[in-house]
Amino acid sequence: MTGRKIDSNFTASPQITPEQVADIKAAGFTTLVCNRPDGEEEGQPRSADVRAAAQEAGLHWEFIPVTAAGFSGNQVEAMVDTLKTSDGPVFAYCRSGTRSTNLWALARASEGDDPETLTAAAANGGYDISAIRPLLDTLSGKG
Repeated sequence: MTGRKIDSNFTASPQITPEQVADIKAAGFTTLVCNRPDGEEEGQPRSADVRAAAQEAGLHWEFIPVTAAGFSGNQVEAMVDTLKTSDGPVFAYCRSGTRSTNLWALARASEGDDPETLTAAAANGGYDISAIRPLLDTLSGKG
């Protein structure tokens, strides 16, 4: 499995295939989130195919695509809802895992989590989210 653990409840990953979904379920994840829009890159697995594998495996599925245009309030709210309602660890993916990690941090900051802690957790997982630090500060009420 290609995921990088960000905190005890969230792992981010580069693109996965439908064939990897069973391993994600076996690793204890209960929710699978796709943050990558379909058609972003030639040959990438379709979200519908990954969703079908997730549903077959008994995973909760969420599709919150983030494009090059950036993040919207609706996407942040959708991730907040997903993190709150998941009955176990969340596995999220995009092309590299960076958008998934950024969206996780934005969602957590909007719930008041400390931006420094979020930035450190992302870094420990191998993701540099310093570019969104001002937004994390604003969303958390610390900026």
